[in-house]
Amino acid sequence: MSYPDLRAFLADLGSDLLKISQPFDPKHEMAALLREMPANGPAVLFENVSGHQGARVIGNLVASRRRVAKALDTTEAELAATYLQRTRQGIAPRHSDDAPVKEVRHLAPFDLGTLLPVLTHYAGDGGPFVTTGVVLCTDPVTGRRGMGIHRMMVKGGTRMGILLANPPLSAFHAAAEASGRPLDIAVALGVEPALLIAAVVKTGPLGPDKMDIAGALRRAPVDMIRAETVAVDVPARAEIIIEGRVLPGVREPEGPFGENTGYYFSNISPMVEVTAVTHRRDFIYPALCPWTADVDSLLSLAAGTELLGQLQGQIGGVVDLDLTTGTCGFTAVIAARKMRPTDVRRLIHLALSMDKRLKLVTVVDDDVDIRDPREVSWSLATRFQPDRDTVILSGMEGYVIDPSCGSSGTGSRMGMDATRGSGPEFDKITIPAAATAKAQAVLAELQGCKT
Repeated sequence: MSYPDLRAFLADLGSDLLKISQPFDPKHEMAALLREMPANGPAVLFENVSGHQGARVIGNLVASRRRVAKALDTTEAELAATYLQRTRQGIAPRHSDDAPVKEVRHLAPFDLGTLLPVLTHYAGDGGPFVTTGVVLCTDPVTGRRGMGIHRMMVKGGTRMGILLANPPLSAFHAAAEASGRPLDIAVALGVEPALLIAAVVKTGPLGPDKMDIAGALRRAPVDMIRAETVAVDVPARAEIIIEGRVLPGVREPEGPFGENTGYYFSNISPMVEVTAVTHRRDFIYPALCPWTADVDSLLSLAAGTELLGQLQGQIGGVVDLDLTTGTCGFTAVIAARKMRPTDVRRLIHLALSMDKRLKLVTVVDDDVDIRDPREVSWSLATRFQPDRDTVILSGMEGYVIDPSCGSSGTGSRMGMDATRGSGPEFDKITIPAAATAKAQAVLAELQGCKT
């Protein structure tokens, strides 16, 4: 089914939604609980937000492939294929006069930190950060829509710092700034997962509109309405919209911020002057704690699956790809079927050159579960020889938040061929399928009795 908004998705989660009734503070306490959630744990809804009566906070929303598959109305096994098939299409958004996101309206001046329960995540963070805001704007030159997720530091009153390290928003801001004009933006918070996923899809300067991709992923057009104070269309069924303008020629320190790398990162960044906030009654604020499974899952589907599709289009035998959890998308494992050693090397070179995030790629056979670290390690231990099967690329462009690149902004990348040889000595030990099925059925029954 298609979910029209975040609330409809949450209402359909059942036991996969953990509701927390105890009071929790947006400063450190919520992030602490989210960091403690087990792998593939449920989404978490904080119903008692300290200092923000009536507001709720949702976290761990897309931390499991199970929930992402549910959001796209598919199965975990078909998740990558479904994503690739739908993102090659597009369903354009439509105008709507029904806009729950405008049930409550605030015009500046106000204090953004008092109005919204923006989380402070890590002990060394310089303040509260918006981490899952879908930033929307329009190219001042072409009129093309821009859409992406960019971190924003709430600095007090109506001012925010925004990290604009990636296109197209960085290019749109540069164009507006060159003409001495501010860039109108709107930040959508609390959107359903399909729209959130579309925001991090890589499309390129001539690619499709990300809002069209969101429509294709959810198989229904996104309802849009014009913002109150800026010339930007916004999702009518979001929970919260922050409106503002990125000021030309203004830069201020932004950070430190505990990034997805697991390290603090600071920057001298553009500033946003917030002009309005609109939201639903009893709104749900979205939390995305950096360096958690929530981020891993989002990156794996959007960036990882997109790279998978590109590789499959250029070389035969590519079966699957996974971005390793906890690595900020810097490390990937690729499954290949019956690929010659020369083709594996070509695959490694292609992967490392297509995505500037990637530093380490391991290629394994399709008899290895690429999402099981034990199996990947086994393949490296038994099918890989360092002096024979390693590819190293030097002098490559580094990623902006990678601390190992240093001031030069460059680094190296490595690929490892952990595919099997041709002899029977590489045949993986197995248990007959019927015996495995019986064992799984008995275990499922016993575990069901315990609950």
